[in-house]
Amino acid sequence: MEPSLKDWVSAARLRTLPLALSSIVMGGFLAAKENSFNETVFTFACLTTILLQVLSNFANDYGDTQNGADQAGRIGPERAVQTGKISPKQMFKGIITVGIASLLSGLTLIYLAFGGFESTFFWIFLGIGLLSILAAYTYTAGSKPYGYVGLGDVSVFVFFGIVGVVGSYFLQTESLNSVVFWPGIMCGALATGVLNINNIRDINSDKIAGKITIPVRLGREKSIGYHWFILLISVISTLAFVASVQNTKPLYIISFLLIMLNGYQVYKAENPDPYLKTLALTSLTHVILVGFSII
Repeated sequence: MEPSLKDWVSAARLRTLPLALSSIVMGGFLAAKENSFNETVFTFACLTTILLQVLSNFANDYGDTQNGADQAGRIGPERAVQTGKISPKQMFKGIITVGIASLLSGLTLIYLAFGGFESTFFWIFLGIGLLSILAAYTYTAGSKPYGYVGLGDVSVFVFFGIVGVVGSYFLQTESLNSVVFWPGIMCGALATGVLNINNIRDINSDKIAGKITIPVRLGREKSIGYHWFILLISVISTLAFVASVQNTKPLYIISFLLIMLNGYQVYKAENPDPYLKTLALTSLTHVILVGFSII
């Protein structure tokens, strides 16, 4: 039986897409600040990032079921492979299809950004793109998923933060400014916060499955303290960034309140899952407010 479109859309986990776009949007604002915004490059950067996020979500659905993390006692939303709506074979084909689509989109992106294959930067970014695809798949899938040994936070921080922001900025400007690493840290911290909520929610089922995330290592109480720390890093890096830019407007203060509210909600909630989506949306809101604060 073939899965319905609704099943595939559910497996794509649309609620995570605002988070994926945050770093690209931030890179766009940074490029616009220097009058180097490229609409075509920005569009393909968004498309590539969305495809990579969907690839990661499909691989997570597939890998967690194969490795036992998606068991009957799991608290979060239903998984497509776990419930039988999409078979493992069908999901693997979906992973291959989206992986090829993300590669083609990424190739188009860097070809347009650097004007062909001759640029050294083309090959550097091709390497980064291939590494991104590999990281998206091996997070929970494959024989040795790195998410099962607590390295998911590092990967999310790097790819959803530094690589996303600095990379998308460079694709449009072909320049590098140390200041742009601050918003990279900001986006990376918020993305890590979203993952941490996911892992706090799954702490019991992950422990049973042998998936040793940071919350499994720390326990629930310390993981909430870790969550506050991550959110504080996002605030500090935002302040460091805006302090280095002239003529800013304090619009970002609004989203500071939303970020702190998320910390309180996660602290109070028995099941923090509803606040995963709100932090993903808060991350994009924060990026937009910071962006309009600097241009």
